[in-house]
Amino acid sequence: MLPVLTADALRTAEQAHWDEHPGDDLMGRAAAEVARHATEMLGDGPRPVVLVAAGPGSNAGDALHAMALLPPQLGAVVRIWPVRGRTHREGLDAALAAGAQVIGFEEAAELLARTDLLVDGIAGLGSRPLDGEAARLARAAHAQRVRVLSVDLPSGLRADAADAPEDAFRAERTVTFIAPKLCHVAAPAALLCGDVRRATLDVDPGETTTHQAAASDLPAWYPMPQASSQKYTRGLIGLETGSARYPGAAVLGAAGALFTGTGMVRHPGEAGAAVVSRFPSVVAAGGRVQAWTCGSGWDVEDPAARAAHLDRLAELIGEGRPMVLDAGALDLIAEVPPLPEGCLLTPHAGELARLLGREREDVEADPLGAAREAAARTGASVLLKGTVQAAADPDGRVVLAVRGPAWTAQAGSGDVLAGSAGALLAAGLPASRAGVLAASLQAVAATRSPGPIPPDRLATTFPEVIASWEDELVRTGDRSPDEQAPRGVRPS
Repeated sequence: MLPVLTADALRTAEQAHWDEHPGDDLMGRAAAEVARHATEMLGDGPRPVVLVAAGPGSNAGDALHAMALLPPQLGAVVRIWPVRGRTHREGLDAALAAGAQVIGFEEAAELLARTDLLVDGIAGLGSRPLDGEAARLARAAHAQRVRVLSVDLPSGLRADAADAPEDAFRAERTVTFIAPKLCHVAAPAALLCGDVRRATLDVDPGETTTHQAAASDLPAWYPMPQASSQKYTRGLIGLETGSARYPGAAVLGAAGALFTGTGMVRHPGEAGAAVVSRFPSVVAAGGRVQAWTCGSGWDVEDPAARAAHLDRLAELIGEGRPMVLDAGALDLIAEVPPLPEGCLLTPHAGELARLLGREREDVEADPLGAAREAAARTGASVLLKGTVQAAADPDGRVVLAVRGPAWTAQAGSGDVLAGSAGALLAAGLPASRAGVLAASLQAVAATRSPGPIPPDRLATTFPEVIASWEDELVRTGDRSPDEQAPRGVRPS
């Protein structure tokens, strides 16, 4: 997993590095990385035109020193627009000595039509929404499809926020330093960062409570079956989902559980017949289970149905098994006994806002903070669904799931996700790990099969993703080929 730092944590890491290595030239190494990526993006074109939008701080210093490091044979024509009328002095001197020239805003705006690469060095950790001429240049660059290389983060974004102001730069590539920040990994801000390249600069990021799951983490997290596995050891998941009004939610949850690879699914509720008609392997009766998924498709608006769901939720809590609480169950938490250990809540922003007694806009402005607050209040792990998908533990640790395409933003995706997470919970995964893995599985599947695929159809592609994870474990030596398929007895 990648550490994700706040702006303050990154400044602390930098200061700790300088305390241990006085005088170390971090800006020189950062500039070298910017120059390398700029050279790579420019390719072999004759005398490319590079426009640098330079702010007043060290972010501009990285960009300007990088211009002095471009290969002479590139023959780049470099023009610098100091956004505030001033910029990093040493960086500017280095760029001018290498042949760059300073221009004003009007000339910079006219130059966009001939610009091969715009290096955005306006603001870094202290970035805030742009205004004035900087905002005009960002809008014009986007309208004219100018290729943008952002230094640390696209100017106009905030390092510690996931929102994407309209006037922020839209980068084709972003070179960030030491560790990514929230804007690099959480949509919609991350969508403006383009291809994010991390340059560690040999600086220890230090301890952090926030991490980003990587696709390479997922194979080792998945509970692969062993030679001795049978249905009772692979996980028995019980579903208390769906209702007479919303039977489809139960079917979708069963699809999520089955195609995630659970050993057995039980559905003793009123939607059990609908589930069995679609998936005959599901047992429409009570019995032994190792975890529950409940709440998806519950009709909590009807008073009689709400009362029945409330009684059933209290009964399940009394069993003391791990649970995934989704949709309708989230609206009943305040009316039931404390949750058993190892539970996972799966709200979207609106549901999380109701749970916390806040406005949806507050949750969307600080999604990780809201998830942390809910986890601390309830004692359960909380997987926030939506453009930002992240699981928070009661101790404050947060892991962001692998990002997927916006195609999964459709009715029923959450029902599939709840069933998938429940299957992983029944297999023995900790609650937050089950949530992050289920969300990441859905994201990877949607990335491999893009387009308007209904959630139940997308779930049928989960086995292909899981099989690829198993192949990867075999390739890296972390799983024996014999565990994939026994070789049998062969002649000597």
